[in-house]
Order: sequence, then structure tokens, then C-alpha cells
Amino acid sequence: MTPLILFGRVRFRGLGASLGELDFTSVIGNGLCKMLCLRKCPEVASFVRVVVVEPRGTGVGGSGEWDCLEREHRVYAPLGRELITSGGESCITEAVCASSTDHYPDESVNNTLEPSDGHGASYWSSKGATDPSASETLIYKLASQLCLVTELHVHPFQAYFQFGFPIYSPMAVRFHMGYSKDPLEIDNEETEYHDEMFVWTYSSPEFPMAQENLLQKFKLPKPILCIGGILKVELLGRLQTQETDGLYYTCIDHVQAIGLPLSPAFDVEMIGDTGKCTLKYNPSVDISETESSSHGAGPLIDAYDSDNEYLN
Repeated sequence: MTPLILFGRVRFRGLGASLGELDFTSVIGNGLCKMLCLRKCPEVASFVRVVVVEPRGTGVGGSGEWDCLEREHRVYAPLGRELITSGGESCITEAVCASSTDHYPDESVNNTLEPSDGHGASYWSSKGATDPSASETLIYKLASQLCLVTELHVHPFQAYFQFGFPIYSPMAVRFHMGYSKDPLEIDNEETEYHDEMFVWTYSSPEFPMAQENLLQKFKLPKPILCIGGILKVELLGRLQTQETDGLYYTCIDHVQAIGLPLSPAFDVEMIGDTGKCTLKYNPSVDISETESSSHGAGPLIDAYDSDNEYLN
């Protein structure tokens, strides 16, 4: 049996003992590791089934109630370690599509993957609109099917080559996370966007944007586990017209999703457009090695304390 991972002196409301005082049978039988994961990230409730990927020739375990509880413990104990690991890297790896593009490929959404270097204009631009309330959408693929996202950054574009150096920011921004219904084929051609192609399982509050040439940071109310690895940036309204045609545009220099891609030991298989999925765990992938090389995680027993904010 896989060695148990305990969570330190965590005390649950309504429970008379801390995990340090419970025996291993109680930890597994009460599903405490799964409970901790749910308290940290309610999105874990989307996992309707867990699967342990075993090497060939290795038994996959029984189907009895205790076997299922042991299997869940094998998965949720290392998942809990991942969910309490701090991380501050950008999780966006690819641009998928934009709801409109004025001049493709010069003003493609691909230009928003990296910040401008100051040696030339690199940005995405919407098509022009007569209505200042018109919105736009940018879709991105994240580094993993499972990413813990804490904040989003958006930098509107300032057109230094136009009179008055106008800044084409939206009025506000909102973020959605989810997954694609069908496998994505990302290439260098312009992809037509349809919202029906995706299932969105999380939507953020609406954040107002300033008409300023800076990277504007929006911290989510709590860390969100993005299941499916797709991010939608909804750009709400327009503030700036272009002098040459009098139309409203939105232009973006750079977008970041700050957080932590979970270990490749974890994967998900989505179940249609229900928002539910199967969580797969491959114990042959060394999570501790992945953490030490890219996340710098400390021992789990130090991370979960009786005063941990995520359990309040």
C-alpha cells in the first residue's frame, strides 16, 4: 500500500480529533484527504470517479467499498499536497482564438502571449464597432489540464504610432475557465470562435479596467482549480475610438494567468458537457521530484496547520 501522507495538526469543525491523533484506518475510512481537497478547492467535486494508472501486469485493486476508499486516498493525498503548494508562474502556453481580429496575422491574439519588447508594436486588435458596449473574447490554453489559478493580468495596448497615443482598453474584464468539448487543433491559421465549442465551469466577478498603459492585476476571490485547461478572457465594453474611422476598438498587449500547473501525474477525462470528469493518477510519475524542481514545495506536514486559512 502506498505510504500515507498526513496533513499535520489540522482540526476539522465538528470532529473531536486532529489528523495527527487519528489512525490510518480512520484517515482512509472517513475520506479525510478528499475532504481537505474539497475544502481547499470546491471544484474537486467535479471528480465523479478516480482512477489509478497502474503499470502493465500490476493489479488494479478490488471493487469493494474499502478498496474504493483506499484508491481514493491514494489519489487525494498527493492531490492535497499539490493544492497547498504555492506557485506564481504564468500558466498560459498557447492562444486558441479571438472573437474578432482586425488585421490578421499582424494583430493576432498570438501577440498577447509575450509582452511587447519596446522595439515594435505587438498586440491583438478587435474589429471596429459603432457600439461602445460591444464585447470581445480571447481564448487561451493553459500549461496543464489541471491548473490552480490565483490571479489574472491584462495589459491594454497604447498606440504610440497614433495621434494622442490612445489606449484601447476595455471598460471591464471577466474570466472564465473550463474545457473544450472536442480536441483542439491549434495552428497558425485564424480560428473562428464559437462559445458552444467550450464548457465553462467557473466565471469570475467583473473587474473594472483603467485606461492606462500598464499590466493590470486581478486577484481572484480564492484560488480556482481550472479543470480542462482552457481560459476565456471576456473584454467588456470599449472606451477608445480610432480617429481615422470613428469606430471603437479594444487592443491588448499581454495576458497572464498566474498560478500553478499541477503535476503531470494527474490528468482528467471530461464526461461530455456535464462539467464532470474522471481524475486519473499515475503514481509512476515522481511528484516530489516535479515539485522540488519547479515549485519548491515544503513538506506537507508543515503546510497544513490548525490555523490554515483555507480550512476556515
